[in-house]
Order: sequence, then structure tokens, then C-alpha cells
Amino acid sequence: MIVFSNTTPFIALSCINRLQILPELFGEIHVAASVIVECADGGRIFVPDLAQLRWIVQEKDSYDINLPILFELDRGEKQTIALAMKIPGSIVLIDEKIGRNIAEYVGLQVTGTLGVLGKAKKLGLIPSFKDAAMDMIAQGIRYNRKLIDKICIELGE
Repeated sequence: MIVFSNTTPFIALSCINRLQILPELFGEIHVAASVIVECADGGRIFVPDLAQLRWIVQEKDSYDINLPILFELDRGEKQTIALAMKIPGSIVLIDEKIGRNIAEYVGLQVTGTLGVLGKAKKLGLIPSFKDAAMDMIAQGIRYNRKLIDKICIELGE
């Protein structure tokens, strides 16, 4: 299974110092060049230089995008989905609703940061899904509280 990630999971996990969950769960993460640039451009939340992480597989941006539906997305989302579409069975880590919907529409398996945290909790990599999710919200990352509550119930928290 090859995993591609958009920008937001890196930002969200970095803000709670849990970026290491990604290689623990998936080994390597494939990342479009434009996602590396988006993370490097910086913002309020520091994300380490993805190009320097050994578990990141850098992918060149795809320039043969011919699905008009992808034009609705930002560059990182567009590139992440376009690259994942080239490898059947890929998983895409993406949080933004429109990006998730489009990725699912084109037949990709999709999960987001909350799904990553849920899996990490099940495997004992984090002590509490709810604490991690609430910490991200406290840092300004937006997630649906009903979805968090639903996942908490599924995890027995």
C-alpha cells in the first residue's frame, strides 16, 4: 500500500508533536513537490522540512492532469490526488472536505488526520485520541466535533 499525503495532516500532527505517527503507521509517505513547498512556506505552525525526513518519498508534481474536477482544488490537493491516481490501491491522507470528496469520487481510498489518530490509538501509539484531537483544535485546526465524538465512541473513549 502506498500512502500519499496532502499538507494539512503534516500541519495538524506537527502542532501536537505527533508527526512521527505517520512513519510508525505507514512506513513511507509519498509527497508531491508542491506539498513540500506548501509546508516549507511556513505559517503559524512549524512543520519540519519534509525534504529532510528519511521516511518522505518526494514525488515530482504531475503535469498531465486532465480531470477538470481537480481544478477546483489547491495545488497540493490537486497534485496529491493526481499522483495517487497513477498507483492503484493508493491511500490519500487529506482533511479538506472538497478534496476528500473528489478523491473518493475518483476511486481513491481516503483517510484524514483524525483517521490516522484513531489508528494510532488502536495500536497503542498514543494514549488518547480525544486528547490529541482536542489539542489540535486548541491549536486552531478545525475538525467536526460530532465526528470526533463518534470516533471516541468507536475507540471506547
